[in-house]
Amino acid sequence: MKRRPRRSVPALLSALVLLAACVLVAVSAIQRILGERPWISYDSVAATLHDLRWNDIATAVAGGVLALAGLVLLLAAILPGTATVLPLAGRFDSGVARGGYRTALRTAAAAVDGVAAARVKLGRRRVKVRVDTARTRPDGLADAVRTAVADRLDRIGPAARPAVAVRVRAPRRTT
Repeated sequence: MKRRPRRSVPALLSALVLLAACVLVAVSAIQRILGERPWISYDSVAATLHDLRWNDIATAVAGGVLALAGLVLLLAAILPGTATVLPLAGRFDSGVARGGYRTALRTAAAAVDGVAAARVKLGRRRVKVRVDTARTRPDGLADAVRTAVADRLDRIGPAARPAVAVRVRAPRRTT
């Protein structure tokens, strides 16, 4: 089970732009029906559009911007996002939330003696763990963190086991 994120932001932006355009047209139409002066004059818009030519720079720029916006929306709809629920080995429909997975691995790394803080980045095939330590000689700390994270991965049991990369940040030696 791999659940993908909803594409809320592109959908929301598209909906807001279309809603604003519809409201603007509706308000102008209602103002024309009531005999009031509309916010946007239909005659001035029609005259401006009538004076434009296909080879004008404004037409080319507007077309390019609209084509780019359409391409971005199309790519947002087609390309898969990062999975929000990662599959586990075993049952067909078992999974773990990405945030819980990251928290469990960060907790395992932070529990190692000598680790002051831990950060975890989840990739498709690799888990990157960066730990901070107050030790001036962090010899063996990376191996201990790697072992702790690997043990936690064994207990979680992901469908595709990622490789674990550990980076240790220590204060500078004063000798």
